[in-house]
Amino acid sequence: MSTTDKSHATGESKVPGKVQEKAPKGLEDTLPDSIHPTGKNPGQSTDKTHAKGGGDASVLPKKVQEKVPESIERAVPNAIHDTGDK
Repeated sequence: MSTTDKSHATGESKVPGKVQEKAPKGLEDTLPDSIHPTGKNPGQSTDKTHAKGGGDASVLPKKVQEKVPESIERAVPNAIHDTGDK
């Protein structure tokens, strides 16, 4: 992974600007949208799961996890879909 000297955030990020510029895009994409939004609709990223273990910490099918907005994933109890949120 190489850096691009630019941020890929699509909304307000909690990551310092200089760090965003030096971080590889793949790393930026793995951060939760609540910290560093990179999706088309900030705070509503899809096409990836936000459950721990790449989706293994969920009883939901992976395709469902990838299609629902992040806010919905985080609203589901951790006993069903563990995002690590309290």
